[in-house]
Amino acid sequence: QVHLQESGGGLVQPGGSLRLSCAASGRVLSFYVMGWYRQFPGKQRELVAYITTGGSTNYADSVKGRFTISRDNAKNTVYLQMNSLKFEDTAVYYCKADPGLHWGQGTQVTVSS
Repeated sequence: QVHLQESGGGLVQPGGSLRLSCAASGRVLSFYVMGWYRQFPGKQRELVAYITTGGSTNYADSVKGRFTISRDNAKNTVYLQMNSLKFEDTAVYYCKADPGLHWGQGTQVTVSS
């Protein structure tokens, strides 16, 4: 069983930056494909970015060039660096580990002036 804990969310002004962290316990994270998802009120979760065990990455078009996903296997942690944040990035952000569909509890990101 993998337990995931997100952190780093908060309130930021448009154009600002945040770095989300997803720390794993229970299993070695390097064996998993890790993804960041977000959920807007009343909507389904959508993929933001993922990183494979080999380090390949993929991003939603809406965040390309602004967000960067990375992993530190030694720390069993995955990160999402979010730059140039926009109002429309406001959502609850979740990390996920596959295989197994393991989810964290989510962290709120609010972009507001």
